[in-house]
Amino acid sequence: MKKSHHRSFLTLLERTPRELRTIMDLAVRIDADPDGFRTPLAWKTVGLLFEKSSTRTRLSFEAGIRQLGGGSLFLGGDIQLARGETIEDTARVMSAYLDMLVIRTFGHDRIEAFSAAAAIPVINGLTDGHHPCQALSDFYFMEKVFGSLGGLRLTYVGDGNNMARSLAEGAALLGVHLTLASPPDYSLPETEVAGLDRIAKSAGGSVRTLSDPVEASRGANVLYTDVWTSMGQEAESAIREKAFRGYCIDRNLVGLADPEVIVMHCLPAYRGKEITAEVIDGPRSRVFEQAAARLPLQKAIMMFCMGREQ
Repeated sequence: MKKSHHRSFLTLLERTPRELRTIMDLAVRIDADPDGFRTPLAWKTVGLLFEKSSTRTRLSFEAGIRQLGGGSLFLGGDIQLARGETIEDTARVMSAYLDMLVIRTFGHDRIEAFSAAAAIPVINGLTDGHHPCQALSDFYFMEKVFGSLGGLRLTYVGDGNNMARSLAEGAALLGVHLTLASPPDYSLPETEVAGLDRIAKSAGGSVRTLSDPVEASRGANVLYTDVWTSMGQEAESAIREKAFRGYCIDRNLVGLADPEVIVMHCLPAYRGKEITAEVIDGPRSRVFEQAAARLPLQKAIMMFCMGREQ
């Protein structure tokens, strides 16, 4: 079986700005006319291999597959992979049964191994290193709100985690000005940020880190946050809560941002920790509209991976 590497979707940095724009433009068309896209995945079967819990990623992919005319098979921890079958053997077998695979797992090396051995497109539904579908959906939503990404000032307050990395990669490729505000011991590596900033400058954007969330929030068009403790880090929860005090999007940070600022969160949210209830449930929040945007964007990613974006 011939492997179509170029149609997998593992990180944003592995795609070109033109490809990301193709996906986002397709999502606009799908959102405007969902009835016009009822057969792109007809007679196609998509597997969803989820080794981590999920709400929005699973729902948006399963609903999207059904609405595009395809079928889905959800695979949890009860397959032979959990009993020691190799990733490579599992990927080869799945390639014989499925047309595409969405994986949500722990180490990013696991999805890279799947993709290398598989003969079908593989989509990253989240790894410890990257969350590309969420990030691209977020940029799609920002463009929907503001009309353009050009010159947009995005501030991320919180952990330098998979979400921060994918937002940084997307900002670099799409020309957004991104400021990452994280405690020094929890920020993305300086060398990684510097490399992304060089890419961003060629697209009219920038990527930088600050340790001060107050300074980072000044004049921001978008304030964005994520949980302080990601899946698999529960043992660090108490240490992290201490380290991240002051890295909460509250009324003070919102007041420093642009008057028309919107607040985003990839969810789940823990009110009173990374964001206050007043903000997430307040007039500047677009969190639940943001979540809804994942459906057309996820459809567009699947169509792109199957070569059906035209």
